[in-house]
Amino acid sequence: MKTKRRHIIPTITCLLSLMLISCSEEYLEESPPHLITAETLYTNYDGFEAGLNGLYALARKERQGRSASNYLLADMMMNGTDNLLTNHRDGWSRVAEAWQERNNAFNEEYEYVFEWLYELINAANTIIIRVRNPELDLATISKTHEENRNRILAEASVLRAWAYRHLAYLWGDVPIVLDESKGSNIRTDWQRIPVEEVWQLVKSDLLFGEKYLDIEPDVEGKLSRGVAQHYLAELYLVLDQPDSALHWANMCINTPDYELINGRYGVKADEPGVPFMDMFYDGNSNRSEGNTEALWVWQYEYEAIGGGENIMRRWHMSRYNDIKIGGVTPLELTVERGGRPRARMSLTQFAINLYEPGDDRGSSFAIRKFFVLKDENENDTGKADKLPEGYSFGDTIWMDWSEPITSSTRNRLDWPYSRKWDWANENDVTAARQFNDQIYLRLGETYLLKAEAQMKLDDLSGAAETMNTLRRRANASEITAADVTLDFILDERSRELALEEHRRYTLLRTGKWLERTARYNTNGGALITERDRLFPIPQRVIDANLTSEMSQNPGYNN
Repeated sequence: MKTKRRHIIPTITCLLSLMLISCSEEYLEESPPHLITAETLYTNYDGFEAGLNGLYALARKERQGRSASNYLLADMMMNGTDNLLTNHRDGWSRVAEAWQERNNAFNEEYEYVFEWLYELINAANTIIIRVRNPELDLATISKTHEENRNRILAEASVLRAWAYRHLAYLWGDVPIVLDESKGSNIRTDWQRIPVEEVWQLVKSDLLFGEKYLDIEPDVEGKLSRGVAQHYLAELYLVLDQPDSALHWANMCINTPDYELINGRYGVKADEPGVPFMDMFYDGNSNRSEGNTEALWVWQYEYEAIGGGENIMRRWHMSRYNDIKIGGVTPLELTVERGGRPRARMSLTQFAINLYEPGDDRGSSFAIRKFFVLKDENENDTGKADKLPEGYSFGDTIWMDWSEPITSSTRNRLDWPYSRKWDWANENDVTAARQFNDQIYLRLGETYLLKAEAQMKLDDLSGAAETMNTLRRRANASEITAADVTLDFILDERSRELALEEHRRYTLLRTGKWLERTARYNTNGGALITERDRLFPIPQRVIDANLTSEMSQNPGYNN
């Protein structure tokens, strides 16, 4: 893997800091040197940086699997929508195909995600509370105690807001936890707090973070100020305050350090390609590598303690290596083709067909629609593709999306897929997991939040020009005010952000999830109901609340 400048790679020590439970003072007085506790870790600047690294490692789980290389956590945030559906089902993708009885409070995916988010919140709370200790000295060579304290508080606060954002979209009313978890304050009487109050907490944390986060952090993987500004723009759309949403979108967009990628750059600049896709290539994602569009880039490192992993490619990429032609499986797994796929979550036919001819975002560089048969000298593994009868090296095998994926036609092998997460280990192309740094949040999405705010403020010409900024970059035709509708903005978000945005959240925020999923999702969309806008509170959480009844979301009570 490439050599990087300073970046977040949490150590085992950092990970252990995440679930600290403070013990009694008498016990802690012994201070065993091998035991890490909140009291022993959060005593100096390095300790708080270790704790923050642990928070980032927890956040990064979103793109990991619940079980090694399976059960992608982000599945429930993206799949079961107008632009993503279940293909080869597993994990939560089973819910996205079947809904009804399958969408229930005993689902292990809901338990895991709910508990993961509160694990992150509890870890953030510990940092937020302990960094305010007046006896600390957090001064470093370049920063004062107060500067470091406020920046640490800002990172922990925005990560806490990030977790509550997930909870609010997925479950609505949820418990609010602001205290450090200790053995002495275990509760069994939690109450769900109205989602409006949850959003107010998110706003408070984001506003604090925006004030003290760096515009461009000196450590890769850390939150930038643009992340807080971006999420504030989205939040004010949730709160139906488009004037404030426009303000925060402009604050981010007008920051000189943040710029859209409009030209070729980086590791493949001399190869055929398009500017839009350069930021997704390994070696191009970070700001230090030329990606001026990045607001938050998640860090991964192969064979490094705490280096993390993700399964975005595995969960989405079609099983091209299983395609059969005349009884022959011609295509070898290669690095250039992106490695080993499973295709649990695929693009809908609607999403594939959204692009007009010439739009770089729908080009063969962005969406895989065909393969070329190669000999052993052309394939990067040194293995030749197998030739079906009548085929020669250099011939093309086309994917087929002429008919949509349905419950009776799923398990499609030759289905087009996004190439944003292509990556393979050159030493083992069969490996399930990937370790390339990945864009998590970028300025292109901020432009689309701005367009949505402008539309809500009846500035249709402004919204059209904002979207044209992205469309010109992609060589798509320009639009006018007459084209601007909420559905057009949602279409444009799919064209720009497929496999990146939390599509479920976008559709819920705009009141379009039920309508558009039923219309465009051909494997499960017809089965969704009003109940499915929110997921059921995990039954294990309800059962653990022994001394106070915790309500369930409507429609899920047995």
